[in-house]
Amino acid sequence: MKVVLFCGGYGMRMRDGASDLPKPMMTVGPRPLIWHVMRYYAHFGHTDFVLCLGYGAHHIKDFFLNYDETASNDLVLRGRDVELLGSDIQDWTITFVHTGMESPIGERLRRVRSHVEGEEMFLANYADVLTDAPLDTMVERFRASDALGGLLAVPPQSAFHCVNLGEGDAISSISTLTEMPLWENGGYLMFRPEIFDHIEPNCDLIGDVCAPLAKEGRMMAYRHRGFWQPADTIKERTALEAAYQSGTRPWMLWDAPDRDPLQAAIAELQGQLER
Repeated sequence: MKVVLFCGGYGMRMRDGASDLPKPMMTVGPRPLIWHVMRYYAHFGHTDFVLCLGYGAHHIKDFFLNYDETASNDLVLRGRDVELLGSDIQDWTITFVHTGMESPIGERLRRVRSHVEGEEMFLANYADVLTDAPLDTMVERFRASDALGGLLAVPPQSAFHCVNLGEGDAISSISTLTEMPLWENGGYLMFRPEIFDHIEPNCDLIGDVCAPLAKEGRMMAYRHRGFWQPADTIKERTALEAAYQSGTRPWMLWDAPDRDPLQAAIAELQGQLER
């Protein structure tokens, strides 16, 4: 299944003023964010990528054109001969499409229509958000539905406390956003090609396309309370880097041992209870 990744924005909240790297090229460990997102999809067997480029496109192209497999794979060095004991991207197909410097995400998707239109369905995502969500289960549920689009729904990430007021000025309760029955768009989108019939030039994908479809009952969500972490800011990327360096890397499913069947069954039951 093809995977469209939106990686052409300026990423102003991530910029440190010292580098012109686009946000997807900021590193976590030895590899950039976009690599971690792509490895997640490859773990589930989806290795045909369409990159929607814009700002900093040359950085992304150069990274893959000059890709160094030795940075994240074990190897044997015999004199000057290198024998890789593993590989990352040798079976990947990557299509690079410049979709404009100022294009909103809906327009970026519209400009790669010819690369995915013949698919039964395709996946799409931002290139700077990591998760351990069970993509195979998400895809299976979406395929079994008659929805035109789907997305990963996650609890709000804000640490602010919400104050519920009672009579007068009395506070009846205080809770965090994550404790409330609210969900936000976590990316990891799924679409059928008919979505293009609803995309106008220069539109916003979520607000202009998905929101109206949701009102018609043509969008679905997969609720996930597991690991989900964006990297919209330097603080968030720093947190991901700290997690990586400590060995706490729940998004790196390709490096994790097989999940215990009992734990997998419990997670599935929890998902069923929330639906």
